[in-house]
Amino acid sequence: MIGGYFFSVWYIDLDAPQYPEGLGLEIWVNGLKGDLSSINNLNHYIGMSTLHTEEFVEFAILPYLLGVMIAIGVLISWTGSRRGLFWYLIFLCLIAVVASIDFWHWEYEYGHNLDPKAAIQIPGMAYQPPFLGYKQLLNFTAGSLPDIGGYLIIVPCTIMAITFGYERYYRPKHK
Repeated sequence: MIGGYFFSVWYIDLDAPQYPEGLGLEIWVNGLKGDLSSINNLNHYIGMSTLHTEEFVEFAILPYLLGVMIAIGVLISWTGSRRGLFWYLIFLCLIAVVASIDFWHWEYEYGHNLDPKAAIQIPGMAYQPPFLGYKQLLNFTAGSLPDIGGYLIIVPCTIMAITFGYERYYRPKHK
């Protein structure tokens, strides 16, 4: 899970004919990187807010939360506690649900609260990026998927869940 500090955890990709190389937004545990300037300039025309790392309290909390998750995981591993592993998995699932709701809410607000004085207005059109997967937004195809850092967090959590299942259901029967 330490890899979450060194790689982007989520990636939003925007492809359009006028941007054949695409535009990318990298979401790290401590901020935003990528083609922010170009994305902010484009979003200005349709009335979307600009993106700035400082405006998200999550980026102040996530590095510490990930550190706590890693430390607790190491402690559980060191003690070998099956009960500790169970509660750790519950804790991880709770964090995943809260983070998913927060991310979806951020995308919703970002794509629906548009400036009524924007240069380009299409009645009824919202520009919410997809939570997961791909979506057509005017002439842009927007994609939203975990990035390398995200997988480096998801894979250990999955391994822990499999380990818990093994420890709980298989191992006691085959001692």
